[in-house]
Amino acid sequence: MLLPDYQLGATVGQGFGHFFKATPAEKKIFISSGAAAGLSAAFNAPVAGLLFVLEEIHHSFSPLMWITSLTAALSANLISLNFFGLKPVLFFSEVPSLPLKYYGHLILLGALLGIFGFIYQKVLLSLASWYQKTHLPEFLYGLIPFILIIPIGIFFPHYLGGGNQIIISLGLNNFSMQFLLGLFLLRFVFSMISYGASLPGGIFLPILTLGAIIGAIYGTLIHQFFGVESIYIRDFAIFAMAAYFTAIGKAPLTAIILVTEMVGNITHLMPLAVCSLCAYIMNDWLGGNPIYESLLERLVKHNSPSITGIKTVFEFPVNAESNLDGILVRDFNWPQEMLLISILRGSNELLTHGDTVMKAGDILMILTDEGNLSNIRKSITTYSQLNQ
Repeated sequence: MLLPDYQLGATVGQGFGHFFKATPAEKKIFISSGAAAGLSAAFNAPVAGLLFVLEEIHHSFSPLMWITSLTAALSANLISLNFFGLKPVLFFSEVPSLPLKYYGHLILLGALLGIFGFIYQKVLLSLASWYQKTHLPEFLYGLIPFILIIPIGIFFPHYLGGGNQIIISLGLNNFSMQFLLGLFLLRFVFSMISYGASLPGGIFLPILTLGAIIGAIYGTLIHQFFGVESIYIRDFAIFAMAAYFTAIGKAPLTAIILVTEMVGNITHLMPLAVCSLCAYIMNDWLGGNPIYESLLERLVKHNSPSITGIKTVFEFPVNAESNLDGILVRDFNWPQEMLLISILRGSNELLTHGDTVMKAGDILMILTDEGNLSNIRKSITTYSQLNQ
């Protein structure tokens, strides 16, 4: 699901936790710090590694998590740069600053990337059902991409792999529209086929690759039809990487800082932010959810009911003839799609817990989804009238 370097870093962090016999809370810190270090070493982007942990994984800015993850990320970056001489995987050199007069294109590009990101999310999450239609056992799913990759490896060997070489080539050369469209189709379809078969490789770098290709396509279009200089095509490829990752992962700060650190020039911070913001807004308006959270929920099969529509609180009276009269809250068979939040008793409002005794004359305040309102009311009425 994540970049392999990220997974390896998290695994090393988990190993350190076991070695030092850390507490469960400390083990989480070790794992998070190792993950940040793995991303930092891969992209030479320590701040992006830190932000990915805080923004995408924990969704909070804990001081202890912040300090330990940043320390690990900086250490990994120091080692990779100064001891091994590694350059960033997606290093771009001398990318020109985008003139202000072209910023209007960033808004349209961001909106398009938000739409494409939403499509990516929907297709990726539907792959399991598509593979089930093949009627193959799960352990044979890998045969499908294995067979399909043979002709691609024979005729297009340079376009396999994670995609970092493709991104770098987009920054150095200008390609034809037909080539870019074909490359995008090839990378998108095969990325989906591979991930649907549960093969390792992740979606982090493929997302950046697809974003860069979309940006190059957009840059080529406005160069051909609007006279934008071809030198700025690489700019749109870079901005699209951040915006596409923002739309799919819903982690704008990580995306912006990651690409900024890769390029090594903070002058691109404003166009990156504009394009990413537009992509985020469009994807959110369409109803897209963070892809990593969606995949995690599907993996752990979390079946707790959730409010998907408009939440509402309705009142349910406890009558003298009701079975609710005189019993504890925990002893009643409540429907799953609701929550008893309080009880109105005369002029008082009681906070409820399992030991609260319901009495005739009480008004139950119940929270639920508006779409479930009639079913919830009917279910409680039915249960409360049984055995009368």
